[in-house]
Formats: sequence, C-alpha cells, structure tokens
Amino acid sequence: MKLNPPILNNPRIFQSLGGIDAKTLESCDQLLLILPEKPATSLFRQLPEGPKLHRVLRTTAADSTPALRTRLSNKKLTLVVGGILKKESSTFEQLTLGRKLVTALADEKAGSVGICAPGFDDDAQSSIVNNILAAVLAAAFVLPTYKSKQPPPTIKSVRIVGVPARVDTKRTEAEAMGNNLARWLTSMPPNKLDAYRYADLARNLANVRGWTFKRFATKELTKLGAGAFLAVAQGNEDDSASIVRLRYRPGKKSVRADLSLVGKGIIFDTGGTNLKPFSSMLDMHGDMQGSAVAIGILAAISELKLPLAVDCWLALTENRTGPSAYKSRDVVTAANGKTIQTIHTDAEGRMALADTLVLASRDKPGLLFDFATLTGTCVSAITNRFSGVFTNREALHPRLKRTGKRCGERVWPFPIGDEFLEELKCHSADLRQCSPSAAGDHILAASFLAEFIENDTPWVHMDLSASDRDDGLAHIPSKFTGFGVRYTMSVILDDNLFKATD
Repeated sequence: MKLNPPILNNPRIFQSLGGIDAKTLESCDQLLLILPEKPATSLFRQLPEGPKLHRVLRTTAADSTPALRTRLSNKKLTLVVGGILKKESSTFEQLTLGRKLVTALADEKAGSVGICAPGFDDDAQSSIVNNILAAVLAAAFVLPTYKSKQPPPTIKSVRIVGVPARVDTKRTEAEAMGNNLARWLTSMPPNKLDAYRYADLARNLANVRGWTFKRFATKELTKLGAGAFLAVAQGNEDDSASIVRLRYRPGKKSVRADLSLVGKGIIFDTGGTNLKPFSSMLDMHGDMQGSAVAIGILAAISELKLPLAVDCWLALTENRTGPSAYKSRDVVTAANGKTIQTIHTDAEGRMALADTLVLASRDKPGLLFDFATLTGTCVSAITNRFSGVFTNREALHPRLKRTGKRCGERVWPFPIGDEFLEELKCHSADLRQCSPSAAGDHILAASFLAEFIENDTPWVHMDLSASDRDDGLAHIPSKFTGFGVRYTMSVILDDNLFKATD
C-alpha cells in the first residue's frame, strides 16, 4: 500500500501591530501572555482588563507555570494563560515556557491562539515571540493516529499581538515544518512505514519539492562492496533495504554539496541475533529518527530556498532475527575495503552508517553531518536533555556547543581518536564493531564511524540521546522530539561552520 506524505501546512499566522486593544484580543480564543519578571504596574495599564490580570498574577504561587490563568470578559471569554521570563532567560527556557503554556490549553476548544509579549525591548520581543510560536506550531501538528475517530485540530490559527513592527516568522515556520515531518515519520507504526514505503515516500517528497532521488538497492550495494550495511540487511525476509540519496540543488545541478546529511534509518530494531528484551524493543520503530531528522532538515532548507547545495543520505533497513541474520564474530568488508568483525548485533546502527558515510564522503561535501539514535551510553552520560556531538575537527567543539545554547537544542561534545580505537583492535579483521565491555560506547561508536570518512571530509556526528523523552523537550510536546532539525538550521544560518572547516 502506498503511503501518502503528511499534511505539513502550519496554521495561518496573523499579526496585529501597535497597541494591544480589546477588539484585537477578542479575535483570540486563547492568549499566551509572556511577561517580564516583576512586571511594572504601568505595564498592565496597557492591557485590556490589565488590573484583573495583575490581581490574578499576584495571587499565584511564585515560580509556577502558568503564572496566571483567567478569562477575559469579552464575547469569546478569551482564556489568558501567562508566563514569566527572566531578563537573561535562555532560548531553551523560552521554548520550554512556550511548551508548558500551550499544554495548559489542551482542554480548550480549537481556535485562534494569540501570542503577546509586552514589556520587552524590540529585539527580545521578536525572539521571544518566535520561540513561543515554535511551541505553538509543534503543538498544532497532528501526529499519526489510527483511531476510528480522528482527533480534531487544537489550533486553527495564530495571532501575534502588540508588536511594533512585523515579526519575521519564515524561519520558525520552516523549522517547524521540518521538525513536524521528522516527528511524523518517527511516530509511524513499523508496519505502516516499512523500508519500501519509506523509500517511496522519499521519492514522493522529492517529486513535490524538486529534489533528485536515487535508491541504491541491495544488488547495487553489493556491487559497491557495502558489506557493513548489507550485514544488517541480510536478516530481512525481503529485499526492502536500501540507501536513498536525495539532492537539493538551487543552482547548478552538477555542483558538489556544501552540506551532506546522513541519517540512520533502522525501521525496526529487534537487536538481531542478540535479541533485545521487551522493554528495550517496545519503541524501536523510532530507531530511524536520524533519517527522519535528516530529511526534515532538507525540507526546511528547501522551504526557505537557501542557496546551498545539499545531499541527504538515508540508510534504510530493519535489524531482524532469523536464520540468515548476521551473528557475533562474523567478518564483513565495508565499502572502503576495511574489514569489520561483528561483536554485538544490536550495534547495527554504526554498521549501516559506515557504508553510507563512505558513499557520502566520496562526493567531497563541504561539511558532512550524520544523525543517529546510536548508543545508550550517550543517554547515560548526558541524559535525554542533551544530545552528544563528535567531530574530526576538534577545534569545532566550542562552536558546536555554543550553537546548541543559541538555538535551544543543547549538545555536549565528546572526544574521538586513535586512543579509543585501541579498544576496537582485532586479530582477525581491521577493527571490531564495538567493545564487549561497552564502556564509553558512544565514544567508541563515533571513533569507529570516523574510520569511514574519506577525503578528510569535515564531519560531525550527532548521537541523538535527546530524541526520545516522554514529557517532550524544549518546545516539543511529544515523546519523539525531532531533535536536530532546529540545531542544524542554526548551524547553517547563525554559525556558518562551512568557513570553520576550511
């Protein structure tokens, strides 16, 4: 059965410039009111029913979210949900406040949500409005559901209220669209989004968005010598596994990529021969989130029509059990000729990525970024509030960390290198897939992947430890967060790493 792409249209966004009047607020069914810490009494005089709002705020416990909740006495009985932001609040704190305030609207009838942030200077107000808008757009998106009765949309439109000049929201809208696509793909049940349908869906998206599409099926991958990827794929009952390449070229079609995105796309991970226990296997349809993030980034880039040449590589397969599945101590040869002795079949992600990184780096992109839900040790090291980053350009560590702080998708850098490869030495192959002890496996996995980067291509690996969080994270309210879309757009638009990698 063919899988149709999701509807990615964001709610319509309106802006009411200048003062905040009662008529404007009456167009909102709900209002998210963002206030500075210890707001002056004069600020409430600028707001319809301001004294009432001030009284409610003063009776609310300090540091509670929402900081106020009440209704205006207009015809719509507009629900006002308020929050407080300190002057030096981080982007992460602003995004988190947005998520918590939107969550407070969950029981409300669908309608128009207003965003109002009085009392801040113009630059701060624009930033805050965009961060709260990001939370609204994430909450407005309907993730896949197969209930007999479909849930109604919760947010129909958004109105930005009381800004002195029009706020540029194009980037926020594009990032939301890319993140929503990533979360939609990750949330799909594994029997609905199998490797065949995933590749077909990528083809459909390419046709709609003007990308070029190429699918490397197992027969072609065999000719390319991609033995690491094929070792994982050989347990499948069918020939569904493939590596997909998407290309976005706003200018000359033959130009090499400025940026290459690689994503781990393990559609379902049983652990293979080293079978996972139930609790670890339950959500393994989400083990393809790296590929979903990569394609979400590509969608956001092309939505903004950025003047970058971009390749996107998706390593799509399942990791199954069965008589033909790969085993511990198997020896396989990767596309760059290096031999690998497998140790643990549940370390399949690095195997699938190894050959994909070879193919991507052979094209000599300006910068290569890969995304993968790769190791549990990264979660153990930094929790699921951060994701880990690794690079073959150690000087980038401060910039990678700074980018995460700036955009609110926070990362922590880890080292890689030859000293860690000591743990992967092997008597019967060039290197082992992983260490049996599993100590520092996130570092060993990244050091392993670095062995498959050709042409000294500048490379960053993101271990998506923040991809799965039951309560959501930052502005994202869902279990699967789509972490990485917003981060990479900040890499491109705020901190041009392309110049730093020369």
